[in-house]
Amino acid sequence: MKLETARLVLRPWVESDAESLYEYAKDPAVGPIAGWPPHESIEHSLNVIRNVLVGSECYAICEKGSDKAIGAIELKFNGRTNMTSRDDECELGYWLGKPFWGRGYMPEAANALLRRSFEVLGMTTVWCGYYEGNSKSKRVQEKLGFIYHHTCKEVAVPLMHEVRIGHTNILTKERWEALNPQD
Repeated sequence: MKLETARLVLRPWVESDAESLYEYAKDPAVGPIAGWPPHESIEHSLNVIRNVLVGSECYAICEKGSDKAIGAIELKFNGRTNMTSRDDECELGYWLGKPFWGRGYMPEAANALLRRSFEVLGMTTVWCGYYEGNSKSKRVQEKLGFIYHHTCKEVAVPLMHEVRIGHTNILTKERWEALNPQD
C-alpha cells in the first residue's frame, strides 16, 4: 500500500531503508523527545525496521522523486496501543528527520493517513499524544484539528528509563469531516 500527497509518498518500510533510518534516527534531537533513544548503528535501525516498523499501517515518509525514508508515520490499532481498547479507534504516531522540520511535511503526511483511517478503515476516533516539551508535535496535532483530551502526570517511558508528563488529544471522524469538507 502506498499513499501520495502533493509532496510526499508514504510507503511500507523495507530493509534497505536501514541506512536512511539510521541517518535521521541517530540524531539526539529526534528520538528522545518522542520516547526512544537515538539509534546506535545501521544494524540497530535494521532491527527496528524488522521488529517495530511492521504495523499494517506503518509507513516510511519519502519526498516525491526520492525513495529515501526521512521519517515514519503509523496508525496503531487495538492491541498495539494503550490509548484505546476499541476496534473502531486507533493511535497516530509519527516522527521526522530534523533536516525536514518546519516544511509542513508532517501535517501533510498525517492528513493522508487520517483520511485513510476515517474513509477506508472505518475509524471513528484517532488518538494522538506528545510528551511535555515537545512543542513541534503539539503544533502538528493542533494543525490537524486534534483537541485536548487529558494529561497524565506520570507516564512511563521505558525505552528512555524515565517518567514524563504526557498529553493526549483526539480527533473524531465528525470533526475531521467538518475541517476537511469534500469538494
